[in-house]
Amino acid sequence: MVQKGLLIVLSGPSGAGKGTVCKALMPHVTDNTKLSVSCTTRNPREGEIEGVNYFFKSKDEFRQLIEEDQMLEWAEVYGNYYGTPRRYVEETLVKGHNVFLEIEMQGALQVRKKFPDCVLIFLVPPSLDELKSRILGRGSETEETFNLRFGAAADEMKYISQYDYVVVNDQVETAVEKVRAIMQAELCSVARNLEYYNSLIQEGK
Repeated sequence: MVQKGLLIVLSGPSGAGKGTVCKALMPHVTDNTKLSVSCTTRNPREGEIEGVNYFFKSKDEFRQLIEEDQMLEWAEVYGNYYGTPRRYVEETLVKGHNVFLEIEMQGALQVRKKFPDCVLIFLVPPSLDELKSRILGRGSETEETFNLRFGAAADEMKYISQYDYVVVNDQVETAVEKVRAIMQAELCSVARNLEYYNSLIQEGK
């Protein structure tokens, strides 16, 4: 019996540093943990690579994926679509690999409905002033998109109670270590491993 993989979801308000923490985390996790690449309709930022950071789609292409039920989750955020291809996640988990998703909050709550045993981690900035500074520091926001993102942050913070863990992203290295610790604890939990070890006991009889 192959033990099903762990589905870990990292989300939080825009500007919390999800992408930065995820990029810093991946070299420190085992080969058994796979990063799922999301689809988006927003324009690529400087340095982003197709198929590595995102699959960049037109809105028509994205809507077609939704109609064909090929998205595990999706959301419209600040005028653009974001979502996770379904097949890769489901097939990878069944093979026993862990899957790490870095997605928007709306999508994370959709994933929880489909995978109740997933682990939701909410990443937050140390303060709203720092959040404002990070969003402005991207240099890719218009005044309109900045106001949308910053104005939504306070509302998004209200959903923390629906998550399993919260990590403050003050220093990236510290945030990465906390996420790694959460993953290790979940992988070792009795509740997550009970079915697997019971099956081994039955095989030994």
